[in-house]
Amino acid sequence: MSDAPPPIRVLVCDDQALVRTGYVTIFSAQPDMEVVGEAENGYEAVQAAQRLRPDVVVMDIRMPLLGGIEATRRLAGPDAETPPKVLVVTTFNVDAYVYDALRAGASGFLLKDAPPAELVNAIRTVAKGEALLAPAVTRHLIGHFAEHLRPADTNRPARDDVIRALTPRELEVLRQIAEGLSNAEIAARLFITPETVKTYVSRILTKLGLRDRVQAVVLTHRIGLAPGGE
Repeated sequence: MSDAPPPIRVLVCDDQALVRTGYVTIFSAQPDMEVVGEAENGYEAVQAAQRLRPDVVVMDIRMPLLGGIEATRRLAGPDAETPPKVLVVTTFNVDAYVYDALRAGASGFLLKDAPPAELVNAIRTVAKGEALLAPAVTRHLIGHFAEHLRPADTNRPARDDVIRALTPRELEVLRQIAEGLSNAEIAARLFITPETVKTYVSRILTKLGLRDRVQAVVLTHRIGLAPGGE
């Protein structure tokens, strides 16, 4: 009897058949993944996810009938009872929508031209419950829309609340997260172990009432605590 964990169940949602076929081919070739369905718009994705219960939904943004942002909100927003992880795959020319997708509940995003190995790794990362942010995209996107991120949000802590809640070291780690750095990169920069970084990240999320590091990035930029934002 095999002790291998069950495969990651993936639902692919994109309005371009060629793109969906490419994703299905890539994911189906992985021994730890199973493509359980496809959808060509957000409406179909919501219906398919409710029926098939995937672990991860690979979501496009611009689609007919129902776009990826609203579909993400219905699947992984605060009212979702058993939300799947949503990985948004986007391009720079629609980056104005990515912030909204993250607020809607997405666990991360990648560029559409990401190599297959990076896409596969992204599926595994979000399936484990970790948020995934492509660093180059994070720096471009969040930095470009920093002003958009700063309006008051009564559901999130304010700048002074964050500073009071965190230790100086935790604030330092939070700023590194806001740059889009991975745990390994933060560890190398701060001369600590990745395990220690993981502990800091967990504490930060718990103290600030955040779901994942995607929300931490958005919050840090919104309140002006990110590097270069003070």
